Amino acid sequence: MEERIHYSICPVCGSQQLQDVFEVKDYTVSQQLFMVLECADCTARFTQDVPGPAAIAPYYKSTTYISHTNSRQGLLNRLYHWVRRRTLVRKRRMVQQATGKQTGALLDVGSGVGAFLKEMQDQGWNCTGLEPDPDARAVAQKDMNVVLDDNSRIYQLPDAQFDAITLWHVLEHVHDLQGYFQAFHRLLQPGGALLIAVPNYTAADAAYYQTYWAAYDVPRHLYHFSPRSMQVLAGRHGFRIEAYRPMWYDSFYVSLLSNRYRSGSYGWISALWNGLRSNFKALFDSRKCSSVIYILKKNQ
Repeated sequence: MEERIHYSICPVCGSQQLQDVFEVKDYTVSQQLFMVLECADCTARFTQDVPGPAAIAPYYKSTTYISHTNSRQGLLNRLYHWVRRRTLVRKRRMVQQATGKQTGALLDVGSGVGAFLKEMQDQGWNCTGLEPDPDARAVAQKDMNVVLDDNSRIYQLPDAQFDAITLWHVLEHVHDLQGYFQAFHRLLQPGGALLIAVPNYTAADAAYYQTYWAAYDVPRHLYHFSPRSMQVLAGRHGFRIEAYRPMWYDSFYVSLLSNRYRSGSYGWISALWNGLRSNFKALFDSRKCSSVIYILKKNQ
């Protein structure tokens, strides 16, 4: 029987004040329904009865899971690569600004096919990459000449080794949420930066699409963060959030997928409109963007 995780307390803050929000369908692989719950205290949402670590792998086996296949087939995949090329440099500069260093030691968790690590290595960074999917690790070595280790190595890495730790749309996939944050605190050098990009269910596009919002991506997304819940999680582990940065392209990409889930077609014009509308509401407050990059530092 498949291992499932049933939460009786909030996996972010430990509160018992939980409430059902709605059921969301896995449109990518299984077509199963999963209940999304919300914590009344920290406002984190999370997926109930998710497959455990030993059972989750089959839910990633889809040709549409672009970050693990590096596929360029189809218009949406080509759009993904076009966006990725433009965001890699921005991410590198964000790391450099957050650390105050042009080069240094970087740990990237959930590296996928290694595109970001290759960008950083090419700029002189000493990089360590972790990726749980062996197929993605093989693609990284073949296409990017980047060697990745399994995520389990995070518990064995030496203390205070890294100037920066990055997770680009990865934290929502991690079963051992608290254990990873403990590792981040241990592994960062004094003055180091932790950069975490996650979807934001309080964004306007999430409110518009509701259960069809593609960034719920159950059951692969175990958690669905709000800015408040990220602040609570950071504080529990001795971090503070120093800055919020928007991910402008995400609202368009998520709107395209959400349209397809809802009506069977991408609806390019309506996706463009919904993405623009969501971004406009985030124009003066990055915490309202469809996806947010949180830049964290250790408390003194």
